[in-house]
Amino acid sequence: MNVRSSLLSTVAVLGILLGAGGAAAQSVAPPAAQEITADGRTTLSAGLADAGQLASGIALEHAVGKAPGFVDPDIGFSPPTSREEGEAMMARARGNPNFSVLGMANTDMAVSDGKLFVGNFNGFNAYDVSGDGPPQLVMSVVCPGGQGDVSVHGDLLFMSVEENRGRLNCGAATTSDDVTAQRFRGVRIFDISDLNAPRQIAAVQTCRGSHTHTLVPHPTDANVLYVYNSGTSDVRGAAELAICTGGQPDQNPETALFSIDVIKVELDRPQDAAIVNRPRIFADSQTGRVAGLWRGGRSGIATQDTAQTNHCHDITVYPEIGLAAGACSGNGILLDISDPENPRRTSDIFDPDMAYWHSATFNNAGDKVVFTDEWGGGIGARCRATDPATWGANMVATIENRTLAGKSFHKLPSAQGTTENCVAHNGMIIPVPGRDLMVQAWYQGGISIMDFTDPARPVEIAFFDRGPIDASRLYVGGSWSAYWFNGRIYSSEIARGLDVLRLVPSEHLSAAEIAAAEAVTAETINPQTQTRIVWADTPDVAAAYLDQLTRVGGVDAALAGRVQGRIDQWRGGRADKRASAALSLTLTEASGRATGAAATRLRALADLFGRVGT
Repeated sequence: MNVRSSLLSTVAVLGILLGAGGAAAQSVAPPAAQEITADGRTTLSAGLADAGQLASGIALEHAVGKAPGFVDPDIGFSPPTSREEGEAMMARARGNPNFSVLGMANTDMAVSDGKLFVGNFNGFNAYDVSGDGPPQLVMSVVCPGGQGDVSVHGDLLFMSVEENRGRLNCGAATTSDDVTAQRFRGVRIFDISDLNAPRQIAAVQTCRGSHTHTLVPHPTDANVLYVYNSGTSDVRGAAELAICTGGQPDQNPETALFSIDVIKVELDRPQDAAIVNRPRIFADSQTGRVAGLWRGGRSGIATQDTAQTNHCHDITVYPEIGLAAGACSGNGILLDISDPENPRRTSDIFDPDMAYWHSATFNNAGDKVVFTDEWGGGIGARCRATDPATWGANMVATIENRTLAGKSFHKLPSAQGTTENCVAHNGMIIPVPGRDLMVQAWYQGGISIMDFTDPARPVEIAFFDRGPIDASRLYVGGSWSAYWFNGRIYSSEIARGLDVLRLVPSEHLSAAEIAAAEAVTAETINPQTQTRIVWADTPDVAAAYLDQLTRVGGVDAALAGRVQGRIDQWRGGRADKRASAALSLTLTEASGRATGAAATRLRALADLFGRVGT
């Protein structure tokens, strides 16, 4: 299926389906459809601990096995392939309140104070990553309930819990009753000031549990932190939690569907954290109809069977620009979070090739968003050569006047096998100045780095992959999340443990670009709470811009030679202010004659030498 030249708002799509006037197509011609082809990754040998490996532009530094108490003795979950297998799995689940198909799977991650926190369906672990050696396990907390996504703020760790087996005391479930006072589904808050004695200090119950959550700082009050909670499970009954009722809003206006939870945490008394709002962010902006976005189903014969928009799977906030991007089952949305307690939707988009809008990542400028499509829920083989290149892929959108516009799709270009669960999953930007790069997990498709500087023509520039867990049967595994944390890529491997990888120079990425990215560090990193990256004025940053310009012929040889000479002198300790100021003027003049990314990079280089020259 080809990429369309226009990706429509839900209102426009509904209008087409109902016979109303359609939205106008974008004037920019779409790029050629991507092809998924076999390469060296396609035929890697299988194995849980000894699978074949292949990498380009990335090197594996450390592979750490799973922590004790977090290892599944049966390898992991293998989706049923027959009716008999399905019935056998259901029989194991009946009467076992602790049953969970992904009960020991590693999930999402966060970094704070030199510690890497890795979520798991069985709790969470912390590793010391402050040194150059392999991560050292420093804390394990067994607290079942899945999916265990974690975020960190100061001495507080937040964890998502969604399964019925979750218990207030982090213990094992002892009953399968529909209603029990001991069940916990929501957001846990731990005090981790003492890693030797972490303790739960709050447990905020929610109607649909917590699949993921996002920390949102108050814009003016440092003592207030908000948590945007995204619940995706069934609504629990009012007999267990009084605020909860389900159903469609035309039958039950108070339904817990079609909203998110806004939890307020006062940091001087986090034990009192509570839900303060359940905003109807999917409501029709004109009529107020609660179910105002995509209704679910197919929009055409050859389109995806798309989820109804009654929840968000992931919300990524960018407080410096006052916006959040929501991947919300049937739609991608943009939220104004200038008043974080009352987020307001400013834009939404829909595409019939997106089965389930899963996650969202801004670029540093805040004028693009990468949305992912978790077609098949992450447990199926969805990166085969026969699978559509626009299904289970990334969708790159631009933002103009707080309005989203879809531009292109990009999928892992390497054909994966039938025993490898593979689809677009969690990632974050790599801070290379002058480019929009995103490192991303693709489950058993491995790790891939996408350059989406040109939103209409994203391309893979690096990868790391292993062969399947098993050659003859699909077991759910691979990279759940792949994030750039302070100079390295960390990947939470569902079945195998934790990988640490570094970038290596290639034709697509220079040593200077890598050095500029590695120089960017932060004390705390929660991938769903993006912060603006500001690069210091250094020779590596200048060389990164120059490498990008010369790579695409964006600067003439004479000017490139002048810039390189000035960088060499700077590295040698001679930052001549007068010469730098003169070079800045020349680069500014050159930027006026250039277009597109070349003009942007020339201006950035001119500004950098202008600052050096003052």
